Amino acid sequence: MKNLLSPASTLPVDAADALLVGRVWMEGTGPVLVLVTPDGVYDLSRVAPTASQLLELPDVAKAVRAAAPSLPRLAGTAEVLANSAADAHDPKQPWLLAPCDLQALKASGVTFVESMLERVIEEQAGGDASKADEARKAVVSVIGENLGSIKPGSPEAAKLKDVLIAQGMWSQYLEVGIGPDAEIFTKSQPMSAVGTGAEVGIHPHSHWNNPEPEVVLAVNSRGETVGAALGNDVNLRDFEGRSALLLGKAKDNNASCAIGPFIRLIDEHFTIDDVRSSDLSIVVTGPEGFVMKGGSSLKKISRDPLDLVAQAIGENHQYPDGFMLFLGTMFAPTQDRHGPGQGFTHVVGDVVTVATPQLGSLVNRVTTSDKAAPWTFGISALMKSLAKRKLL
Repeated sequence: MKNLLSPASTLPVDAADALLVGRVWMEGTGPVLVLVTPDGVYDLSRVAPTASQLLELPDVAKAVRAAAPSLPRLAGTAEVLANSAADAHDPKQPWLLAPCDLQALKASGVTFVESMLERVIEEQAGGDASKADEARKAVVSVIGENLGSIKPGSPEAAKLKDVLIAQGMWSQYLEVGIGPDAEIFTKSQPMSAVGTGAEVGIHPHSHWNNPEPEVVLAVNSRGETVGAALGNDVNLRDFEGRSALLLGKAKDNNASCAIGPFIRLIDEHFTIDDVRSSDLSIVVTGPEGFVMKGGSSLKKISRDPLDLVAQAIGENHQYPDGFMLFLGTMFAPTQDRHGPGQGFTHVVGDVVTVATPQLGSLVNRVTTSDKAAPWTFGISALMKSLAKRKLL
């Protein structure tokens, strides 16, 4: 994995113009907010002590750009990236963490037609991967051609709902996929996300699971989208397929939320329209030589990213520390790995790379959630660390 953690492979293609905010772990100090450039990693603590507080600034991009020339240099970018591999941490050098901290970790689901169909298939198969092929044929034959041009919440969507109910094919996933209300759920807890180079965890009892490559918006308490990152919304298809009430167990396990490598701030070089046109790639390389490639294009999303933000925050729901919002994915792998009709599932040792040119790449190796590094550094620990540094 270490060979995938270089500036050339990790940074955006236009890194010289990008404002990249990250967090590094410094042994004996704790997490430090940083600005990352192609040549170096710089301490942002004098601008704001936490990522959450930084994104609350009235014009965060302007503030970071103004402070950049005088920020203390902590280390070279290449050295920090190399030290970010989970099995290669040198405690004398910094390594990357997830770029967010106090923000709530939220996600939007079934925002693409492809993923909508796969959720219905999981439901029809009852979480049994061996039944997925049969369920897929039945589902697609009835609804597969009806969804692509449907706008969620429209009169046409309501009419389609009536048709599918009459055919016995309506689903709770179709309700949030084409109905007026988006699915917005809590992916994980503040401070629990892992960064690039870290291991991601799948539940040891799961036998049908997959990565989910996504763009993650950074939103402040005022509902302003001020940046974006990459994410891997690790998902247990068997758990959620058995019951939607197992969504929490399917989504929120130790190390099951990866965000990184950095939050790229929105400015004149990177806009929300760039997010809307993002094409994500994903590569899974297995220890046995298995390789799977795929992608997810935000151009095909059913709901606009800012509409999803508006459904997550408002007069009925506030986030005083801001939130990170996974936008969903159209990637739902069906490539057989362990035999005909078995589809895809992770094995321990898989290396997952999620990438898009303007956000760089997020790289993680798969383990089980009970074997991943336990989450021990939470909000109280962060407050103590900041107080010790006199940053509060």
